[in-house]
Amino acid sequence: MPVVAIGLLLLLILLAVPVGAVLGLLGLVLDQVFTPMPMWRAIGEISWGASTEFTLMAIPLYILLGEIFLRSGIASDMYEALRKWLVWLPGGLMHANIAASTLFAATSGSSVATAATIGTVALPQQKKYGYGERMFLGSIAAGGTLGILIPPSINMIIYGVLTNTSIPQLYLAALLPGLVLATIFMMTIIAGAGLTRSGRVAERFSWAEKRAALRHLLPPGAIFVVIMGSIYAGIATPTEAAGLGVLAALVLAWSRRKLNAVLLMAAFENTMRTTGMIMLIVMLAYFLNFVLTGLGLSQVIADLLSGADLSPLQTILLVIAFYLVLGCVMETLSMMIATLPIVAPIVFAAGYDPVWFGVVMMMLVELAMITPPIGVNLYVVQGVRTSGSIRDVILGSMPFVLAILAMILFLVAMPDVVTIFAGG
Repeated sequence: MPVVAIGLLLLLILLAVPVGAVLGLLGLVLDQVFTPMPMWRAIGEISWGASTEFTLMAIPLYILLGEIFLRSGIASDMYEALRKWLVWLPGGLMHANIAASTLFAATSGSSVATAATIGTVALPQQKKYGYGERMFLGSIAAGGTLGILIPPSINMIIYGVLTNTSIPQLYLAALLPGLVLATIFMMTIIAGAGLTRSGRVAERFSWAEKRAALRHLLPPGAIFVVIMGSIYAGIATPTEAAGLGVLAALVLAWSRRKLNAVLLMAAFENTMRTTGMIMLIVMLAYFLNFVLTGLGLSQVIADLLSGADLSPLQTILLVIAFYLVLGCVMETLSMMIATLPIVAPIVFAAGYDPVWFGVVMMMLVELAMITPPIGVNLYVVQGVRTSGSIRDVILGSMPFVLAILAMILFLVAMPDVVTIFAGG
């Protein structure tokens, strides 16, 4: 049965069936073929339970917050300020791509939104100053992945719901690794610029210009303080904090005289479209998990691993290898939702902390976002471009794939880097 399930999953993906439909079809086929009970009758109740989960209400709110930031011009002003401060480094504007992604990730909670927003702002600069295209594109795709790791993160909310792990603890634990990974990305750019002897722009800005630009970094910083401060001060839950973040973003847009009906309608429309896509995947993945649990697949896999008599280190390395392969053929959100109910109990039984594994899981998802052929951020960046082959985006992302993998192995070797800040 596991072979049939995995084979059918891969077949539907290769046939380019939408991910949400893949999960629903797989659940229905497994139900009809392997169970005597009509488990499909539970779809309504499962969908209602998933769609009314209070914590998941944060998803549309964080998406809306990112839309307001983009459409009010806050994101473009933030990028321009970072350009003035970082352009002198080897790699020039590519450092602004990473830094802008880091700041935007701290407000949007979405990898796709981060990559799309920074790509829209940055790509005209690449053409203007003649940067080498591949690494420039790779820096945008890789920087976008920080939206998954740096709090507030939509994927981390879903992980917390699926594994019953404290979301505030996850946020606190992910902050330092997220900043470290952003630094590693920038070191990767410096190394790449040194090898190719390119990526330095002959631009100079006075200290007065740099100081004046700092005011454009205040809005994302203020939003981050509102969201994270309200959570850790005990004023708001992560979902309520998302609502406060949207309110603060609206105030900022109004203060810039950009808040109008056109902006709101465009932001609402994109938010509903993205939320609908995410929630369809969530609901059908919940149904698939229900069928797999009813079939006993979770217990079968757990028994196989326990029978193999693996050490904790061997177990986590096997899990990492599993996600490296799966991330190449499966969309990240559905991959996480479909596998965590099976994988997480095995990892926890091996003695690993749920908060630590949450951070590692986010990095594995980050890796899947920029690994072909399904890496979503690769297609997001390609979609922002006006011409060229996606091969350039893929090749430009490869150095950053190695950087994320190195960070994952570092966290396996030094788990205290995560747990000490989360009180684990």
